[in-house]
Amino acid sequence: MCDTFYTKTLNKTLFAKNSDRSANEPNLCLYYPAQEIDENRLCTYLNVGKVGPIHSIMLVQPSWMWGGEMGINDQGVVIGNEAVFTKSKGKKQAKLLGMDLLRLALELSATAMQAVEVIIKNIQEFGQGGNCGFDKHFYYDNSYLIADGKEAYILETAGKDWALKQIPTYGAISNRLSLQRDYDKCSKPGIDFAKTYTEPLFTFFSKAKDRQ
Repeated sequence: MCDTFYTKTLNKTLFAKNSDRSANEPNLCLYYPAQEIDENRLCTYLNVGKVGPIHSIMLVQPSWMWGGEMGINDQGVVIGNEAVFTKSKGKKQAKLLGMDLLRLALELSATAMQAVEVIIKNIQEFGQGGNCGFDKHFYYDNSYLIADGKEAYILETAGKDWALKQIPTYGAISNRLSLQRDYDKCSKPGIDFAKTYTEPLFTFFSKAKDRQ
């Protein structure tokens, strides 16, 4: 399984992620230059139409998909994503992968908060779903740790629903929903987000709570 963490001190920010892709799956580190506009931005399974301007990015990218698991852009925005196991429906439909959402956010954002807004907008417009596996079928929703030089956020999702929490100095995410009612914003204010949407079996066997 995989984990992402962030910590900030007076003079530096540390951000790190490990990956749990399939053992035989090529995982690349690729640079994509800036461009003014793309009239038809084709992601792994879905065309999201016209986007831009597009920032240059460095992306840690499984070779077969359009998106990536971790990356940074020329504005200093950095994002890592985690698979989370939820009760949401429609994961097997070809929509946006969590990794596609990560890349779109890096391409279109100058701050961490803008990246949050890009992910939420595209989840609500296009939804998330599709096979995420290289050599087997694997379906899940996503959580994100999103930071820039000034601030950082944890964004957890289940289908088109989401919860957001700003983290002042440090934070970590693993393969589980962790925000209960301690979020700053939520698509359904007042609910216990983790309790409402967690799929318990896969989440338990991921051992994510221990790792986080």
